Amino acid sequence: MKTKINEAARKEESPLGKQIFGQLRENMEIAKDSKIPICQDTGMAVIFLKVGQEVHFTGEYIETAINEGVRRGYTEGYLRKSVVGDPIERENTRDNTPAVIHYEIVPGDQVTITLAPKGFGSENMSKLYMLKPADGIEGVKNAILDAVENAGPNACPPFVVGVGIGGTFEKCALLAKKALTRDVSSHSDIPYVRELEDEMLERLNDLGIGPAGLGGRVTALGVNIETYPTHIAGLPVAVNMCCHVNRHITREI
Repeated sequence: MKTKINEAARKEESPLGKQIFGQLRENMEIAKDSKIPICQDTGMAVIFLKVGQEVHFTGEYIETAINEGVRRGYTEGYLRKSVVGDPIERENTRDNTPAVIHYEIVPGDQVTITLAPKGFGSENMSKLYMLKPADGIEGVKNAILDAVENAGPNACPPFVVGVGIGGTFEKCALLAKKALTRDVSSHSDIPYVRELEDEMLERLNDLGIGPAGLGGRVTALGVNIETYPTHIAGLPVAVNMCCHVNRHITREI
């Protein structure tokens, strides 16, 4: 992300936008040197677990182990604990557990773990659209533009935008979340999706929202799009917003 921030700072034309980028870069350096969070919202832990079908777990239940890792990370790392145990009663769990865990069975004998702590300033501005097939790709483009325009300054721009297209109501949302774990400089292998990523990045940066929502050339750092087959009667689209602090890391064991 540091490289992408530096590139965006050079492209920014607004004097105020350039100043904001200077503050973002300074904040990143302070976080690195002082070993403190780059943002006070250290998120809700989202885990993507790819498990090789030849793997057999023994001992402690895997979900218990994952949540213990999250507990240690947040308590021993002095990270903000932001998770409440019930969405209505809202009592803080005091250790940022439980995590949101997504499992996928894949070939092989390895386990791949991707951790993505997701802050809720941007998460709250995400949207899901159940489009009609006749809406086509123009409907998809309008949905992405609508989500970002409505997010405005509330999702802490410059954004990284994850988009899921296809599947079902819940599948497209998961695709959008997974899209955010891709490198922000990467592109889809599908030609029309790659073109859509480039086009939407340009159109989002033409909105003029700018860094911190204060106007400027750079509103988005990247648009990552994932697709999946869907039903003849549907065209689900999810847009998962993320601020410039697009934190994720992957390890294989």
